[in-house]
Amino acid sequence: MQPDTIAVVLAAAVAHAVWNLASKYKRGNTLLFVWAYSCASTLLWIPIAVGLMVQGQQTMDGQLAVAAAVSAALHIAYSLTLQAGYDRADLGVVYPIARGTGPVLTMLFAILVLGERLNIVALFGALLVVSGVLVVTGNPLRSGSRRPLQGMLWGATTGATIASYTIWDSYAVTSLHVAPVSYYAGTLLLQSLTLTPGALRQRQHIPAALRTNVVPILIVAIFSPLAYILVLNAMLAAPLALVAPLRESSIIIGSLFAYLLFREAHLARRIVGAVVVLIGIAAISL
Repeated sequence: MQPDTIAVVLAAAVAHAVWNLASKYKRGNTLLFVWAYSCASTLLWIPIAVGLMVQGQQTMDGQLAVAAAVSAALHIAYSLTLQAGYDRADLGVVYPIARGTGPVLTMLFAILVLGERLNIVALFGALLVVSGVLVVTGNPLRSGSRRPLQGMLWGATTGATIASYTIWDSYAVTSLHVAPVSYYAGTLLLQSLTLTPGALRQRQHIPAALRTNVVPILIVAIFSPLAYILVLNAMLAAPLALVAPLRESSIIIGSLFAYLLFREAHLARRIVGAVVVLIGIAAISL
């Protein structure tokens, strides 16, 4: 993978870590928070996409609309599956398994189905990145976890949804040749419209939710789509089998930030995981 492409994915990882840290400051209703930042993201990126279309850099057609609709459905399925897993099992089991199985399934699909070819060093580097992520997130089967098998199943299911939207989005930008900005702007618009009925059923709580979370809403609205649009552009220049695990380095960045900002525990484990990921990135760059 070329150094400039690696830089794009790592920039996306930083943006991803920033918005996840901002979401930690969220207070109150989760649905209204997600709806609010989805709408804010839409209001930000739709004008940018329209401006690019006016300049002739991007086009609006039925193919773009269908691709965005499928992407929105897959992203919503991911969100619902993740939240269902959190409701039924420990986050400490669901989260690491989801973030580990997602890129692994994506890699396997890219190699076995899409026919992508990786040299042994790059493949080893991708596996190191996933391993480093699992080191940081810790042992999901540690004592005290409730219903670990159920958590593993929900984590693996969530990982499958991550792989699904990653593979579809890669197909959309590389095979259907939809432009990343207009494509993801359309995805955001459809996600917002889908979430709106649920938000309106709680309309009396919307003003308070906006006042309480205005700063994290704005941060997530800016950095979440920025992170994914950078990833979509990276998919145009590098194999999906490498981009998928490399973007998970955001977990390492977020984990180190979380220690600095919130004094969360297990600094040594975070550092070891970061070193493993850095070695994996070096191998991928070769």
